[in-house]
Amino acid sequence: MHHTLDELGYYLLAGAGGDGPRTLVEEARRGEKLGFGTAFISERWNIKEASSLTGAACAVTERMRIATAATNHNTRHPLITASWATTMHRLSGGRFTLGIGRGIAALYSAFGVPEVTTAQMEDFAQVMRRLWRGEVVVGHSGPIGEYPLLFLDPDFDEDIRLALVAFGPRSLALGGRAFDDVVLHTYFTPETLQRSVAIVKKAAEEAGRDPDDVRVWSCLATVGDHLPEELRLKKSVARLATYLQGYGDLLVRTNNWDPAVLQRFRSDPVLLSIPGGIDHKASADQIEHIATLLPDEWLEPAATGSAGQCAQRIRREFDYGADAVILHGCTPDELEPIVTAYRAR
Repeated sequence: MHHTLDELGYYLLAGAGGDGPRTLVEEARRGEKLGFGTAFISERWNIKEASSLTGAACAVTERMRIATAATNHNTRHPLITASWATTMHRLSGGRFTLGIGRGIAALYSAFGVPEVTTAQMEDFAQVMRRLWRGEVVVGHSGPIGEYPLLFLDPDFDEDIRLALVAFGPRSLALGGRAFDDVVLHTYFTPETLQRSVAIVKKAAEEAGRDPDDVRVWSCLATVGDHLPEELRLKKSVARLATYLQGYGDLLVRTNNWDPAVLQRFRSDPVLLSIPGGIDHKASADQIEHIATLLPDEWLEPAATGSAGQCAQRIRREFDYGADAVILHGCTPDELEPIVTAYRAR
């Protein structure tokens, strides 16, 4: 067992979830053995339901922090979420972080779930903290809704970390004001990373908090040359293309990229023929074609090349202001040479 790299994290079931939830157990054990500080769990509504996965991850690890990044606050009753978090907190000996995010609005309206607002996420964070302190919340009327009574246990005094997956300036500022961790998005340019960190830290300071108490995580696509090319393209090109499918305007605007490139990408006939998310529906040939639609500069904010080059690129994220870095898109086995190179420096 190596000494812990608290500043590094990775995702369990990276991408669409590999061979299903069963592989999480081994990935959690392997990541802990490699010395990762935090394992993140993202939720997809298929076989990646967050509360069951966190239970499994907490149960098979001893030291590593387990965090959701992200679930959504409005898909469970607040008491269910609050008691799930307390259960995980106690089950893991204080290693659980409850991370929430805004989600994709178009998907929500299709499912009949109201769209998430910044005000709701702030209200939710405040209510969670009150419940974990053992408070009885009477007659709550706020952005998350009307609740005549909310309480868990008057003996509670739990210190549970809250994380926010943040993209735009409003949610970044909310992260600084009310959350313990802020998780950024993949493919943020160095300028976007610096700007995002500055927004978070400034908001923390204005709220009377110590900015150092809010950890900002860069999410860095980390895809080394030791992987076969077809897999590399799937983890880089296909992944970025899937984000562009889901919320391209937001990512392009955030990074000050050229919107005309996005329009060309969107109107490409090959792209339009793919039924669903490119990262798990496109063939190798289709992904190779999509690679020709994306400029190098769009794929550049990632750790690529040899294991040593990847390790160097990870270190640069700290120079740009990140407090911690998620090595995104690969399993612990795929990341092992890079972690080894990172330790060697």
